[in-house]
Amino acid sequence: MQITFTKTFIAATAACAMAFSAANAGHHGEAKKDIVDTAVAAGDFNTLAAALEAAGLVDTLKGDGPFTVFAPTDSAFEKLPAGTVETLFKPENKDQLVSILTYHVVPGKVMASDVAKLNNAQTVNGASVSISTKGDAVMINASAVTAADIKTSNGVIHVIDNVLLPPGN
Repeated sequence: MQITFTKTFIAATAACAMAFSAANAGHHGEAKKDIVDTAVAAGDFNTLAAALEAAGLVDTLKGDGPFTVFAPTDSAFEKLPAGTVETLFKPENKDQLVSILTYHVVPGKVMASDVAKLNNAQTVNGASVSISTKGDAVMINASAVTAADIKTSNGVIHVIDNVLLPPGN
């Protein structure tokens, strides 16, 4: 499978990466913030940050890694049926929330250039996500990657437009 990136996708990714990197760059362009701090600083991942806190996964994603995170935006969470997020945040649903969030994480650092070599990727959850193209978009299951290769000190973030739900959820 070969994936080609269009000029529009590359330009959008570059613009988003520049916005992330302004607050994240250290000396010599190295990322100095971890995945969680980078997402929080971006300002469009408040629901994801709250979900990581509710699931007890903040310390894990602040760890050494490396991790690849498919990060749904706040608007992606808003696409879920009404009441879903609130229900998942209840203590009695923590296991389900952990299952969903770990389905967004792949061990290791998988950059966009690596995607062309993959049809799927095993997540921390244990289930695999499919990787494909649809028109100009790179797809993770049915979710489009809207920005890629946002480097952090412990991995990389790829922004997606929908929340990924593992099989059985």
